[in-house]
Amino acid sequence: LAAFQGQRASLAGVRGVLWELGLVRASWRTGRVVFEATGTALRAFRDDVRLEEPAAGVSSATAGLRTDAGDWELATALQLTQPDAPVALALRFGTRLPTTDNRVGLERDATDFFTTVAGRWRVGRFTLSAESGLGIHGTRDLDFEQSDLWLYVLAVEYRHGWLAPRIELVGQEDGLEHRAPRGTEELSELRIGLRAGRRRWVELSLVRGLEEFSPEAGIALGAGILLPPRTGEDQLTERPTPGPPPPPPW
Repeated sequence: LAAFQGQRASLAGVRGVLWELGLVRASWRTGRVVFEATGTALRAFRDDVRLEEPAAGVSSATAGLRTDAGDWELATALQLTQPDAPVALALRFGTRLPTTDNRVGLERDATDFFTTVAGRWRVGRFTLSAESGLGIHGTRDLDFEQSDLWLYVLAVEYRHGWLAPRIELVGQEDGLEHRAPRGTEELSELRIGLRAGRRRWVELSLVRGLEEFSPEAGIALGAGILLPPRTGEDQLTERPTPGPPPPPPW
C-alpha cells in the first residue's frame, strides 16, 4: 500500500496524487540463482493540476480519476561470490511489462529491459549496498523509439535486534541535455524506512522526490514473510539485493 503526493503523470500531462494498492514481491532461490516477480495490482491517480497537453492517444480522466493495473517485473539474480565472501556481488537482469491500457496515461505501453550489478558489504551491524546498471526503455515518440538510462541504488541499513532502519537513494539518469522522451524522464528519490521483524516483518517507508518528475512526497506500508531455505542460508536470501529504481513516471 502506497500513496504519493505531487506525482507527475508525464503522458497525461498532469500532476496529482497516486495510490498503489496490492504491491506484490516474491522471490525463489535455487543454488546461486534467485528468481523475482514484482507487480502492482491497482494504480489510481487523481488529476490535480494540468501542466501540458496529453500525449497522443491518452484519454481524459473520468471524473478526474485514472485507474490501471500493473506494471509487472520479472528478474533473475545470479550470485557471483561465495557465501562467505566479505563482499557479496550479484548480476541482475530482467524485464518490466507495461500496464494494461496505455490510453489511461499512466504508462507507455512498452516493454523495458534492464541489467545491473549489485553489491553488499556488512560491517558489524551496518549493511552497505549498491546497484548500478543499464535500462533500455521503449518510448511513444516515433522519432526517439528507445531511451537508454543509467539505473542506480545506494542504501545503508542498520540492524539492531528485530529493528532495521534503512535509507536509500534510488533513481535513473538519461544523460541527455534536452528533455527525455515523455515517460522516460530522470527520477531520483530519497527513501527512509523502518523494518520490524526478521522472518516475518512489517515496514514503513517515507519517500521524498529529488527530481521534477518524482513525487514530492510519499508513504508506503508493507508486510512479508521470508521462508527458510531448504539447505543453509546464503547472502542473497537473507536480504534480497536492492530492487531496480522505480518505473518511469506515469
